[in-house]
Amino acid sequence: MAFPQTYEETKTLPDAWNYKGRQAQRSTTGGWASAAMILGVESCERLTTLGIAVNLVTYLTGTMHLGNATSANTVTNFLGTSFMLCLLGGFIADTYLGRYLTIAIFATVQALGVTILTISTIIPSLRPPKCAPGSHSCVQANGKQLLVLYTALYLTALGTGGLKSSVSGFGSDQFDDSDKKERNKMIKFFNWFFFFISVGSLCAVTILVYIQDNVGRQWGYGICACAIVLGLVVFLAGTRHYRFKKLVGSPLTQIASVFVAAWRKRHLELPSDSTLLFNVDDVAIEGGHKKKKQRLPHSKEFRFLDKAAIKDPETSKSITVFNKWYLSTLTDVEEVKLVIRMVPIWATTIMFWTIHAQMTTFSVSQASTMHRKIKNFVIPSASMAGFFVGSILLTVPIYDRIIMPIFKKLLKNPYGLTPLQRIGTGLFLSILAMIVASTIEIKRLHVAKSNGLTNNSVTPVPISVFWLIPQFLCVGAGEAFIYIGQLDFFLRECPKGMKTMSTGLFLSTLSLGCFFSSVLVSIVHKVTRNKKAWLADNLNQGKLYDFYWLLAILSSLNLMFFLICAKGYVYKEKRLADEGIELEESAEPTCHA
Repeated sequence: MAFPQTYEETKTLPDAWNYKGRQAQRSTTGGWASAAMILGVESCERLTTLGIAVNLVTYLTGTMHLGNATSANTVTNFLGTSFMLCLLGGFIADTYLGRYLTIAIFATVQALGVTILTISTIIPSLRPPKCAPGSHSCVQANGKQLLVLYTALYLTALGTGGLKSSVSGFGSDQFDDSDKKERNKMIKFFNWFFFFISVGSLCAVTILVYIQDNVGRQWGYGICACAIVLGLVVFLAGTRHYRFKKLVGSPLTQIASVFVAAWRKRHLELPSDSTLLFNVDDVAIEGGHKKKKQRLPHSKEFRFLDKAAIKDPETSKSITVFNKWYLSTLTDVEEVKLVIRMVPIWATTIMFWTIHAQMTTFSVSQASTMHRKIKNFVIPSASMAGFFVGSILLTVPIYDRIIMPIFKKLLKNPYGLTPLQRIGTGLFLSILAMIVASTIEIKRLHVAKSNGLTNNSVTPVPISVFWLIPQFLCVGAGEAFIYIGQLDFFLRECPKGMKTMSTGLFLSTLSLGCFFSSVLVSIVHKVTRNKKAWLADNLNQGKLYDFYWLLAILSSLNLMFFLICAKGYVYKEKRLADEGIELEESAEPTCHA
């Protein structure tokens, strides 16, 4: 006889625990109070990381006396490493530490990195002697000075990667997705998450950049260090009120185990009937827990991976516990196939972030050579990124209120543009940005030549810095489309049991875009430096417009490849519908900007 649940039972959560390891109470844990503290640490992280990155190129060229190409690569390598380490942070959080400890530990590492960076700007021996800009007496930073600088930057990058990998997931853990009211609150949490990181970005490119340029780097970086420490203190203060989830393991382990199992049985023959392969119906227990996975239809692509599900004849009759590194379920194999199908789309989005990287490197260098005065106020060159952030914040509501309703009617799609259509729009806007940037750079060089400033890198070229606004606006609008499109695509298409991978796939494109920018800059600089260098230390003597044209051409080719991939891509929902399988509703929101 079943008894109705008591009040005590209904107010506890079956899949969440408090800091003491007991079942979490709905009334005293989680909710907005906990989520707000998590939003606070993410705002401080964004303020800190972008506050360093967006104005770093001017510090490297002006204070450390490095060349434009070297400085640009240092910035993109720093950002690329930060995003790539999110994969490491996610693996550690899912497999060993959990999200709470991962955030706490890596926030501490980031605070240490920024503190070292602040100290390096205070101690004179940790930077080269001051000199007049453009002077032949300028000495580049030596090995010891660069060692301290890179130690600080990459400790910061390590902290950023670990922290960023877990913040959004831990925030969503504070809401019970089985409860309708709390699920709606979780959707609003993601809205506020995007808002808070945008506010952090805006403060970084305006207030922090101004302090760095006009008050001193030590003050600017000191504020960054204090901000992340404050964020960590606020985060730790909420420990008693957080909801904690048990470790679920990393999806990377599943992918690796399927490939290993398939390779071990590479010499075996595949059965003609796929029902003879090992599947979720054949197993009740794995590690003591029931498997809860949506069964996926068998596909004929990547047949080699099916060998991972070939059963051992001796144990095929009754299997309760099995070695996943030797035997995988067919559903696990099909989930890995779903990820592989996304790889071409994933690869074509990398080029956008390569162009995006130019907004914190060469576009800032351009701005530093132009007229930036408004009466007695000099606009910091890195603050031009404020137009970039503003463009993102404007594009999202314009799309939601104007563009989406129009395309809902035109395409008869309840979501407006599909994820792939959003990504395509972002890629197109990035090409437009590079065409505009190249045109503006040609105009800037013409003005510099007309005023005899070709050999002068100190006197500002008499052309307003506001000419750069269109390229920042185009890339910002492109990010609004591609950011949301990518997250929606990866969240929608990733198997339900591998949802944490969606963030990793997205952030890896940002990382590889930054690294590709570094490689491209190095190649172009090496090939052109003996002639008329495209990326000269004195931009008035360079041909930066040719570099922008190169990016526009590469992006155009990339867009063509994307359109081919997108045309042949079949969404998971349609695949399942064609097989007569109903798509299980994911507990995670698809994407909410």
